[in-house]
Amino acid sequence: MCFEIMDEDFRFRYHHPLPNFYKVSNPANPKTQIDNSVLKDLEKLAAENNCAGISYSKLSDDFRKEWNIDFDNVIIFKYLMSPEILEMDQSKLKCKLIDDEFQEIGRKMYGFADFLRKNEFSAELLNPLDDKISLRAIAMQSNDAVITRSNMCLFKEGLNIGFFMIHTSIENLPFKQDNDMCWVGEFCKTCGKCIRKCPENAFDENELVLRKVCTAHREGCSQCMLVCPFYKKGYIKIKQKYDKRVAKNRG
Repeated sequence: MCFEIMDEDFRFRYHHPLPNFYKVSNPANPKTQIDNSVLKDLEKLAAENNCAGISYSKLSDDFRKEWNIDFDNVIIFKYLMSPEILEMDQSKLKCKLIDDEFQEIGRKMYGFADFLRKNEFSAELLNPLDDKISLRAIAMQSNDAVITRSNMCLFKEGLNIGFFMIHTSIENLPFKQDNDMCWVGEFCKTCGKCIRKCPENAFDENELVLRKVCTAHREGCSQCMLVCPFYKKGYIKIKQKYDKRVAKNRG
């Protein structure tokens, strides 16, 4: 089953509330426990609608207090950003194509929320353009991602991952307790291609991104991603190479 919203006026916009394209209302008394079969159906539905995978975040009390939010169970729907678009030269057209892809995938999230609501769970899409809360910080709470040296969010599915999130009443999602990707930080220390090859020199002496210099949002520059080994070779190959190097150093 594929979900499409045909309304041409539909768009996620900065500093605007989320469009209401739900077809199903939230249940008055939402369930909190999901059967494995229903969860599998959700994962199948996501795959049928071009999602690369799903992660789950259980937000800690401290995190909720820090960001002033009242929900704690989040489902992360991940999609692969098109390499054909990312590898284009930076331009206004590239920015538009990236946004068009983002909008197209985002429309499908309402169908996922409706699926959960039909199964008597509460489900609300988080505004992907809301600067009041960091979706990347929520992604890190999943123990399924790390931040690279170039300040990008890396999942095992790839560096070119975009994501949308739905918070829900479901309390027994398969949350990860530990993050097995923490080695990436050590790998990044030995690499640094993203810093050296930035065409705009958009990193300061502390390797923090200079937002006014970086052209990623204005013109769609993705050079720091394109030169990254995790983009060029994939997570598994880099992990295998890293493990061999560590084993060799240990003797």
